[in-house]
Amino acid sequence: MEMTAKQACRSKVAGPAICCALLTLAAVSVIADDVVAHDITDAILTERSANCADYVAANTATATDVQADRTYDAAVIVTTDGMTCTFASNAVPNHDFNATGRFVTPLAEQDQVYAVTANPTANESPTPLSLMLDNAVFLNGVKLDLMAAGCFGVGDGKIGCGDMATPYRYDPMSEASSFGTDEHNAHTQPDGTYHYHGNPMALFEQMAPNGPSPVIGFAADGFPVFGSFIDDGGTIRKAATSYRLKTGTRPGGPGGTYDGTFIDDWEYVEGSGDLDACNGMEQDGVYGYVVTEAYPHVLGCFTGTPDPSFRK
Repeated sequence: MEMTAKQACRSKVAGPAICCALLTLAAVSVIADDVVAHDITDAILTERSANCADYVAANTATATDVQADRTYDAAVIVTTDGMTCTFASNAVPNHDFNATGRFVTPLAEQDQVYAVTANPTANESPTPLSLMLDNAVFLNGVKLDLMAAGCFGVGDGKIGCGDMATPYRYDPMSEASSFGTDEHNAHTQPDGTYHYHGNPMALFEQMAPNGPSPVIGFAADGFPVFGSFIDDGGTIRKAATSYRLKTGTRPGGPGGTYDGTFIDDWEYVEGSGDLDACNGMEQDGVYGYVVTEAYPHVLGCFTGTPDPSFRK
């Protein structure tokens, strides 16, 4: 399946937000009209460039909600003016989904637009994650939203916990949390927006890659997000987070042993793993976040300044 970017805009594949990005792109002559919209269905990425401008493209895909037996057309357009990269998509993934999920709301296409700086810089101190901001956008146009709005003792534990100071916030990636995520560590929000809570289990080789993992997206502060595998002196292995489960039992709230059900169960131990407190490291002279099996999964904080377009 291939079409020009303009054809994608004219078809049902591209929503208003995507067409807006396409028109802006044409206006600044960043990409010619004959740019091909490649089919990236089930694509395994390979590029490791940390410059978001190197991913300018107009791509499409098809994805099936397995349980609902419904197929969607996905579209994501990446544009740049040299200083900023814009990711416009309908928030449909480039892979089948919901074979094992327990979605409360069916997936609904969105007009989703994020902007990231092409020249990210680290701040003197990191910016904490919050419920106010999405965390990253992957190259398939689907967002990363790590934080749950559910805390122990607040409502049903799934929503309504807006104060970040409230203790015992659930980690949606914990098996004990029962957030209904699917085989891609994703589910839908109340408006139907499909989003990841951790490793998308797609986009990069998950088992035995021949080299370090590629860039699979960009965080809200512009730094790249790499897949899990790093090159450790010629050995290709998964990066290890520097967060560890606390020892003992919780002093209040739900009680019980620290087992990862809540983000409070974890503590950062500098130097205990490969990554810093934000779950990032430098690879080949480039800083970026790394997907990990354990908490914080992708980002523990923002090393730079998040772009306002990621505000919910």
